[in-house]
Amino acid sequence: MKAAVITFPGSNCDRDLAVAFAAAGAEVARVWHKEDALPAGTDVVGIPGGFSYGDYLRCGAIAAQSPVMAAVRAHAARGGYVLGICNGFQVLTESGLLPGALMRNASLKFICKRVGLRVATADSAYTAGWQAGQRISLPVAHHDGNFAIDAEGLARLKGEDRIAFTYVDNPNGSVADIAGILSDNRRVLGLMPHPERAIDPAQGGTDGAMLFRALMGAFVPV
Repeated sequence: MKAAVITFPGSNCDRDLAVAFAAAGAEVARVWHKEDALPAGTDVVGIPGGFSYGDYLRCGAIAAQSPVMAAVRAHAARGGYVLGICNGFQVLTESGLLPGALMRNASLKFICKRVGLRVATADSAYTAGWQAGQRISLPVAHHDGNFAIDAEGLARLKGEDRIAFTYVDNPNGSVADIAGILSDNRRVLGLMPHPERAIDPAQGGTDGAMLFRALMGAFVPV
């Protein structure tokens, strides 16, 4: 599997994401936001957490207009995989690759802690290593992680089994406790918690490693 990790001005989890992909066995390329093409043979694009462009205007809104995002949208349109974590999730919604929006936390405070999650579906390359309903723990670190979507959009996410993760104890006010969602072809995943910060025991847990191993498994011949 070849992974391309995008870096925007203000990204601060790009190296962590590259390390997580590499630990799962992927070949990783780092891509600056001003590039207008992805490396040849890219299988999955990783859009990391951080504060792209200082979160000015809206979180992820300016990054969504970066030259590289045209290539990312084209990659997704071809059926390529895209993983957006935290600020990356915000970029995906601003880019139109995922529905909904990430709003200010209901508490109006930055949240940085480990949270409990439930795997809402195992029917994706990202979540195939778990069972639906399984409980895991990942860290969150965000100020604008309150997922919002209209009633019709929420019904579609539920009806199409596109909710990937939900919070056990909702920390930010997200509708339906949503922590992560999938695109209609199930190849684009956006989530607010940070699996790349939970791949080594030294980080306090390894639950996040399963996401990268499962994704890697989608590209390894059986």
